[in-house]
Amino acid sequence: MTGFLILAFLILVAGVVAVPLASRFGLGSVLGYLLAGMAISPILLGLNVDVEALQVFAEFGVVMMLFIIGLEMEPKRLWAMRGKLLGLGGGQVLLTTLAITGIALIDQQPWQTALAIGMVLALSSTAIIVQTLTEKNLMKSEGGEASFSVLLVQDVAVIPILALLPLLAMPELYSSAAGHGEGGHGGLDLTASMPVWLAALSRIGAVAAVVAIGIYAIRPLFRYIAGANLRELFTAAALVVVIGIALLMSLVGLSPALGAFVAGVVLATSEYRHELESDINPFKGLLLGLFFITVGAGIDFLLAAEMWQDVVFWASVTIAAKFAVLFLVGWLYGLRKQALWLFALSLPQAGEFAFVLIPFAVGTAVLPQALADELLLIVALTMLVTPLLFILYDKVIAHAYCSDGEGRKADAIEEENEVIIAGRGRMGGIIDRMLQAAGYSTTVIDYDSKQLEIVRKFGFRTYFGDATRPDLLHSAGIEKAKLLVVALDERDQIDRLVQHVLKNYPHVHITARAIDRNHVYELWAYGCRDVIRETYDSSLRMGRSAFEALGMDRQQAMAARDAFEAMDRKFMPEVADLYRLDIPYHENEPLMEKVKELRGQWDPILREQMDDILERDG
Repeated sequence: MTGFLILAFLILVAGVVAVPLASRFGLGSVLGYLLAGMAISPILLGLNVDVEALQVFAEFGVVMMLFIIGLEMEPKRLWAMRGKLLGLGGGQVLLTTLAITGIALIDQQPWQTALAIGMVLALSSTAIIVQTLTEKNLMKSEGGEASFSVLLVQDVAVIPILALLPLLAMPELYSSAAGHGEGGHGGLDLTASMPVWLAALSRIGAVAAVVAIGIYAIRPLFRYIAGANLRELFTAAALVVVIGIALLMSLVGLSPALGAFVAGVVLATSEYRHELESDINPFKGLLLGLFFITVGAGIDFLLAAEMWQDVVFWASVTIAAKFAVLFLVGWLYGLRKQALWLFALSLPQAGEFAFVLIPFAVGTAVLPQALADELLLIVALTMLVTPLLFILYDKVIAHAYCSDGEGRKADAIEEENEVIIAGRGRMGGIIDRMLQAAGYSTTVIDYDSKQLEIVRKFGFRTYFGDATRPDLLHSAGIEKAKLLVVALDERDQIDRLVQHVLKNYPHVHITARAIDRNHVYELWAYGCRDVIRETYDSSLRMGRSAFEALGMDRQQAMAARDAFEAMDRKFMPEVADLYRLDIPYHENEPLMEKVKELRGQWDPILREQMDDILERDG
């Protein structure tokens, strides 16, 4: 018991310390977990902890992650992705396998070993990519959806790879493989001794059973559980569903993650979808973090020190070969510009299934143990490099496309109006329509070419270009403009544009969009005095609706909303004046003390106003 508590304490402390540091420096949570595992690796070795056994347990986080993804993927959406699944996914797996197999043959590996290496390294890390894309809000982008399509096909490809590896066995390796048994494939596979046709039927039946359970059994189960009105029972039932499906898939030699994804898709239209997602999410997050920590902790540093040159070389070759294939496949499929780069930079690493397939290949006399140990190091290194590739995408690729309009030349602006609107998205479009309805002439600039093509079909004139570029602002007539409306989506672009105009065109009134309250303080510190929080007014309207739902009439609800808004606007400048750009707002002691002071003044006054409103006759 003590050993378990020490292990749990070490892992949690490592994650709690490393992940915030990594996130603060823009490295992302995945790299933070990997570094945490590397940091505690010597301690785990000293405690004689079986990291591989811990990793098998942690891989259940991947299963939960795919279950949640399935919940968000309705069957009709999955059917709409069939072209990406077959074209992108199938093409990537096939071409990458051939490319890496060819490289291994050049390295004078036997063809069986070369093919095994090609199949193993063709797969990418579902856990790292989905987690990172989700954190960066890129999962639903064109490049993100393409990456997920490939990952889904790769998860399915594990099944034929497991079936094919034993057929590649080499007699000269039988003696070295004798002690490895199932080679890490692990678990009880009821189809192992069946004829091929019967095993195939069993697996098809298992998938059909998952679909049937999702349609006919899970909904009645949750209705029954909901009747007890106990939250913990619902959580337990959600875990029962995921664990049970994973177990069923394992018993027939299929990927538990694939089964969980199928179950999620089946339940995507269920009325319990959101409750399932919220119950599973905390477990998924903890287990995924544990999985990444075990990957970092599983690196054999002594072996890596002996052969670091070979490991670095082959990790580089693997990433380069996969990147080239991904870029080619993405280009042939029709991905361009930013989406193509995101797709190609997301998937060049090896995946977590390598930690299952490599020991299995040793156990089936396909890979010698020494080569397997080196491959495991190569896999770990490619996974460590992946967050750095995302940093490259964020800092260089995405920034470059945002700055130069995704490679398209900016439109020539042939008019000078008193109002310039930067960004024609959800906010900018409404503002433009309101101003034009009142008779004001506007110049609208946006760099989302697809959005512009759509709005132009409806007769709205919008210029293509990056409004943060000084030359484009000049051509738009910023010197003669009275008002600049900053309605861009990206926070750093908003900041850059506001600072530039305040410094060079102080006569122009700026109305700026703020992402949140902290962003309001930041823009205020720059000198902008007309700042609108993007969700503030809609939040006030929802608050008014909540008042009405609780029994207030319309006039009372509007008065209560106005009282809150007046108090909030009154105290906002007092807090904003204390904001400092050089430190995070939650570390600014004077600001936090001021907020506490104002709340002490605000709450009693506001409560008195609310009581007065409630006593009025509507």
